[in-house]
Amino acid sequence: MSYTKLICGKLYDGISDELKPNWELLIQDDKILETGPRTPSPEGCRVIDLSALTVTPGMIDAHVHASFFDWREIDQDAVYYSNGMRALAAAECARRSLSCGFTTIRHVGWFREDYSLDVKRAIDAGYIQGARMVVAPHFLCTPGSHGDSTQKMASNPPLARYLESCYPSMGSGATFFRDAVRREVKLGADFIKIMATGGFFTPNDSPEDQQLSHDELQAIIETAHALYTPVTAHAYTSQLVSDLARLGIDGVEHASLIDRKTASLLEDQDIYVVPTFCPYDEIVLLDEEKLAQKPVEFQRKLHRYRDQLVESRQILKDSSIRLGYGTDLVTGYQNYECGREYSAWLRNGMDPYRTLRAATSVNAKILGVDHFTGTLEPGKQADISGWSRDLLTDDKALLDCAFVMKAGKELAAMSVLNAY
Repeated sequence: MSYTKLICGKLYDGISDELKPNWELLIQDDKILETGPRTPSPEGCRVIDLSALTVTPGMIDAHVHASFFDWREIDQDAVYYSNGMRALAAAECARRSLSCGFTTIRHVGWFREDYSLDVKRAIDAGYIQGARMVVAPHFLCTPGSHGDSTQKMASNPPLARYLESCYPSMGSGATFFRDAVRREVKLGADFIKIMATGGFFTPNDSPEDQQLSHDELQAIIETAHALYTPVTAHAYTSQLVSDLARLGIDGVEHASLIDRKTASLLEDQDIYVVPTFCPYDEIVLLDEEKLAQKPVEFQRKLHRYRDQLVESRQILKDSSIRLGYGTDLVTGYQNYECGREYSAWLRNGMDPYRTLRAATSVNAKILGVDHFTGTLEPGKQADISGWSRDLLTDDKALLDCAFVMKAGKELAAMSVLNAY
């Protein structure tokens, strides 16, 4: 039995909207034993002085695509990356995310096989170091959809058709998707991810497209819930988000083009939204230099939908929807730079405490891990991060991690503040 005491300059516990000055945390082995202005000092207790830092729960990113090494190589994935290469990339993303102060990430699938469940299991078993992973191993999607990266090979139909056959959860029809859900659950999926609509990143579709039928969506949600597995959907528009809400969806990723009426429906049904502000920030805040790094088709769609993106973002900010924190970084920044979303929320005028709650206790509940992480209180895992910058005023605070501990073990922290 070992004890560690953290002496904190300020502490945010994930529960109260306050920074508690001169607070202490007493840790026994891997769990928090006691918190307060003064805690006991058992014999042999190791003391770590974090009096220059603001200490928080280990942060949680609820929308990560972990299985690529560098965003500049994503176009090569469909042809040149092997399944093993994606698995290695997922492990590296988890390692770097942890060093950045994010002790848990939710991997929301990828276009092809990436063995992300094996990466999760290796981390849990202690074979490799990395953020705790909550995993949906594959998108559920249709041919030609936002989940189909062979869109980029559309000019070579035989190649596109062959590569389609390598997608284990791409198909059509309610029967196909019932079986796909059952296979995902059998493999060990923590949740089901639906690509319900088109998107901004893929070249040949629109965020207004509905890419699964009502019957297909119903089959997915009903089958998953019968197996006690939650479902989230990539979806943008009011019509589709409303339909998903009526079908009993647990959550929505993005919801970037919704109106006030749809927001009210989500509030009434307590359906969470992970709004992923960061990928659309360059157009909302008009950062032309950063916008130019995105693919041409991405830029074109962002310009087309800018007014709706601005309006819907304000609706989400003003709502009482349970908003989670997720980055969805696939271009412009690396997937492990999880603090980028904090900058987006604060620069868009979001209350910093709501942002901190989203990245800690709210996300813990969304991911189903709130029984052991997401807050700093007795009995919880000692998942703890420390920050040298002012969390309430500095939008880049979560890009500069100064201390990180996962399950009571101190690890090397990393800053990505000057990466770009």
